Amino acid sequence: MKDLILEHVAKRFGDKTVLRDVNLVFPPDSVNCVMGPSGCGKTTLMRIIAGLAEPDSGTVTGRPEKISFVFQEDRLCEDFSAAANIRLVTGRSVTDGEIEKCLVSLGLDGSAHRPVRELSGGMKRRVAIARALCFRPDLLILDEAFKGLDEERKQLTMERILAEKKGRIIICVTHDPAEAEYMGGKLILLDKPEQRELGGSAERIIT
Repeated sequence: MKDLILEHVAKRFGDKTVLRDVNLVFPPDSVNCVMGPSGCGKTTLMRIIAGLAEPDSGTVTGRPEKISFVFQEDRLCEDFSAAANIRLVTGRSVTDGEIEKCLVSLGLDGSAHRPVRELSGGMKRRVAIARALCFRPDLLILDEAFKGLDEERKQLTMERILAEKKGRIIICVTHDPAEAEYMGGKLILLDKPEQRELGGSAERIIT
């Protein structure tokens, strides 16, 4: 697995510059937390990294084939069970037992065969995360993946993700400094030009 490299990435929507000259390197076996104010381009950057959007200029190289993206929305099939939602992306590459084990590790005991529509919002979040983990990606993108979880379940979920970091690139978008601190790794501050300079050792990107 190679480094994932962004060089001089820029993106505009109409007259608005969302990303400008972004240069980043994500090595294998790394955890990276991206923070910044609303509207600074965090989700756009994640979509470009995943290949779901094209930059107006610049390049993305080293993008792995297996990518899991936990969006801000759960994007689950409500009438399918939790296990069936996972099967939609994994096929038969994982066993029923492995799916059950992953769900249990996220505090979803007994939920594998329940229709998703019967689950609470926090449970749906964790099903979406379980689906991403069961795909066994080389690149795992988490776009505000922990919203809606109480502190106990949030910590359980972060621990589960960190237990799977070996051999992967993990990129986590968050507004919560406590989440970024717990996840560890490199902190990337994605700011608008008018934002004043922040201290610390974080890598700073001006959009």
